[in-house]
Amino acid sequence: MKSKNLKLIAKNYEDLRVVSAHLQDSIVSVIEIAHLKKNKIFLMQMNRFMWEDVEKGVFRKNKRVRSILKFDNVLEVSSRNINQTKKDKFLDFLAIESCKMPDNNYEMNIIFAGDSVIKITSEVIEVTLDDQGEPWNTKNMPKHKVI
Repeated sequence: MKSKNLKLIAKNYEDLRVVSAHLQDSIVSVIEIAHLKKNKIFLMQMNRFMWEDVEKGVFRKNKRVRSILKFDNVLEVSSRNINQTKKDKFLDFLAIESCKMPDNNYEMNIIFAGDSVIKITSEVIEVTLDDQGEPWNTKNMPKHKVI
């Protein structure tokens, strides 16, 4: 059975929470991150773990799919604890948090394991998640320690 590619559009906080949930445990290489300043676009290509497939039944195989996360109307991008010279370094996605700033712009923080963060300042929340191509089987299912 062929998997249907996911395409989500976030225009508000709730939409962004849905995108964040679908991206949990995604893996991104530092080389697959780009800020196109002139176009006011921020892009990340990720290997997304397909949690929605796991939910369909215990006999389904674990899968990943290439996905593009795109932020539009970006004013500024900064990062913490990400060495941009190490292009072969991988980041483990945890969540996206957002808030409205006093100047009416939005701050969206992409949080990765190891206290790594990419902060995006944007005029509006306009984020898309778009799966690309066919998913592939993966042996490992992400596990989380319960505290």
